[in-house]
Amino acid sequence: MAEIRASWKWRPAGRFPMLIRALQRLCLVALLTAAIAVGKTAAQGEKDALMAGRGTVSFPVSCNAHLQPPFDAALAALHSFWYGQALKEFTAITEADPECAMAYWGTAMSVWNQLWAPPRPNNLQRGLDAIEKARLITRKSPRESDYIEALAVFYSDTDKLDHATRAAAYARKMEELAQRYPEDLEAQIFYALALLASADPLDKTYKNQLQAGAMLEKLFAEMPGHPGVSHYIIHAYDYPALADRALAAALNYAVCVTIVPHAIHMPSHTYVLLGRWQDTINANTAAQEAEEDRGTPEDRIHALDYLVYAYLQLGQDAKAKQVLDLALQIENELLASKHDSGLRARPFGIAAMEARWTLERHDWAAAATLPVRPTRYSNAEAVSHFARAGPGRGRGRGTRQSAENAGGGKEYLLGKTSRHRAHDGKRVARADAGSG
Repeated sequence: MAEIRASWKWRPAGRFPMLIRALQRLCLVALLTAAIAVGKTAAQGEKDALMAGRGTVSFPVSCNAHLQPPFDAALAALHSFWYGQALKEFTAITEADPECAMAYWGTAMSVWNQLWAPPRPNNLQRGLDAIEKARLITRKSPRESDYIEALAVFYSDTDKLDHATRAAAYARKMEELAQRYPEDLEAQIFYALALLASADPLDKTYKNQLQAGAMLEKLFAEMPGHPGVSHYIIHAYDYPALADRALAAALNYAVCVTIVPHAIHMPSHTYVLLGRWQDTINANTAAQEAEEDRGTPEDRIHALDYLVYAYLQLGQDAKAKQVLDLALQIENELLASKHDSGLRARPFGIAAMEARWTLERHDWAAAATLPVRPTRYSNAEAVSHFARAGPGRGRGRGTRQSAENAGGGKEYLLGKTSRHRAHDGKRVARADAGSG
């Protein structure tokens, strides 16, 4: 990766330099407007420092006044899925002001990674404990109580109701809250996120996604510097049929939120669907370095997966192999240290990178012998089975067991990635053929 780090420079490879400059100006205007509106006080200077690289957020809460800037900064981290950092910051607020009810709400929000995976049992308990503390605090507004009670339905009855049922119940509560407080734009943003988190993954009409996207697009024009608006638009339209709708938000997010590791990676969800391979490489080279510095190894592996795929699409196999080797080194170190956070980005990313490396290069013999690493996530195992059985089986190399267990591997691997080639034709001839 030393060569990659040394050569990387942000260079938007697309056809939108004027749009990017306009988005940069919008972000700057949003920041300046906020500063002018309140005056350049010492408190505002503190908030500017805390919010640097996180976007712009304002969410008034009934806590000690000097904790408002840290609260907004923690909320900005939450909106960009910097969950570990948000949890640290909300926890610090509860320690500084044990009567800050919404900081406990923030703690509970930070241990539910809404679009990634259901919380593990320890985080369900941690979230419930935080909500119960928030409920007991009397120093809170009716609006704050409604936020807390909405989240309480997700953390309640976990022994009786499954994750999907509780996520849907939370979404309904957030809909009520957004209707009750139409002036509260944060309520609309969190309702949009709840719609995405409770969407039926088998619904090809994208009902929830389109509803959330429509809400967020209206807010995008009004608050372009808000991290959640751009971020959730990208997620809402993270499908081949909808990806064009996310491009403006992706370009905006890239220039408005520059310090959060996941935010640096996130625009590439749109880039890869549109075949913008160099933009994908630029974003994820920076993202994997940010994850190494201040993120998680699981999310670093996720960024490396995007890098492998983009390099392969440009025929840069030697660079793809370099990234794959780095990912396997990280995986071996995690295994040696018995690290297990439960995040699915790690097992899926490793399986996907190994499968891409063999299938994209038509190395059927190597594909047929790929390891199948045991994991709690069946989609990750399915990717490896598909790589072993799918192409190789037609050439007498696949195994019966792999063929039977491929399951959703084709959908996850091809449906999530190889489908992207539909936007820019066949994979280009490999410039460094035979080097990897």
